[in-house]
Amino acid sequence: MANSVAVIGGGSWGTTVAHLVSQNAETKLWCRDPKVAASIMQDHRNFHYLPSYDLRPELEASIHLEEVLSGADIALVAIPSQSFREVLCQMKPYLKEVTPVISLAKGLEQNSTCTMTQIVNEELPTNPTGVLTGPNLAEEVLQGFATASVFAMGKETDTQQYYPIFATETFRVYTSSDVKGCELGGAFKNVLALAVGMTIGLGAGDNTLAAVITRGLAELARLGEAMGANPETFSGLAGLGDLIATSFSTQSRNRYVGEQLGKGRELGKVISEMDNVAEGIMTAPVVSELAKKYEVETPIIDQVAAVVSGSITPPDAYELLMLRDQRPET
Repeated sequence: MANSVAVIGGGSWGTTVAHLVSQNAETKLWCRDPKVAASIMQDHRNFHYLPSYDLRPELEASIHLEEVLSGADIALVAIPSQSFREVLCQMKPYLKEVTPVISLAKGLEQNSTCTMTQIVNEELPTNPTGVLTGPNLAEEVLQGFATASVFAMGKETDTQQYYPIFATETFRVYTSSDVKGCELGGAFKNVLALAVGMTIGLGAGDNTLAAVITRGLAELARLGEAMGANPETFSGLAGLGDLIATSFSTQSRNRYVGEQLGKGRELGKVISEMDNVAEGIMTAPVVSELAKKYEVETPIIDQVAAVVSGSITPPDAYELLMLRDQRPET
């Protein structure tokens, strides 16, 4: 197990994970915003993202990557997907070549369609990599509610060595060898959560929600399998579990954005009111592009991508989906 942990990213999830792992190892958190770093060091709170929650006093924060990464046995990166590569490149000079780099992000890079571990492999080819994902809402973790997550690395020995840094009495960690499936599940479900939010915003009932979630999950599993993931992963914490939490929680950013779109609001205005990133907005067109590349039908995802791009409205997308030919379920 690692004795020294660096967490990169002082948003709500990065701060929460840093608080969590500081129970098991010396932990330093890198924050881009000096005010956030100062509030954590002086008041043991992240007043910008998590103002109501006390953080462990042992947790240190800094705006200097070198200070945070120096001597770290493992680096956990909680940076939004579209900025992930940029920050990773800034980390390069301060990382040892054997230091594992674990993604806490749930998205896909737009131009390359890469997952976050693929970006690590490109930019830091000698560093082991992996992912922590699952139905993990930051505020509920900080409140101490029982939570389950899944941790995956390419080598089983690495997985077993490092997963204990996350485990606490209330945060249960399962392990997996399907890094790709775990990452894709975390990225794909954000797109489907937008669809669920739009359905709620349009005023549809529970029957409709159940249909969107079930058929949407089938789309994600088909696409994930075509891309080389284990389809069973999408029935676990990284897929169905995360989808349930993101679709039904009022804390979910992606569900919120979808709901506002369903109510007829403009995407730009909704985003301008938010402090945190709703990854599904940027991920939807990437997933739709991947589906075409792998020749997998993803009608729900395609309509979400069309709404996000502004080429169709949520009511029209809903109507188009209802007009599709009926067919066998499996």
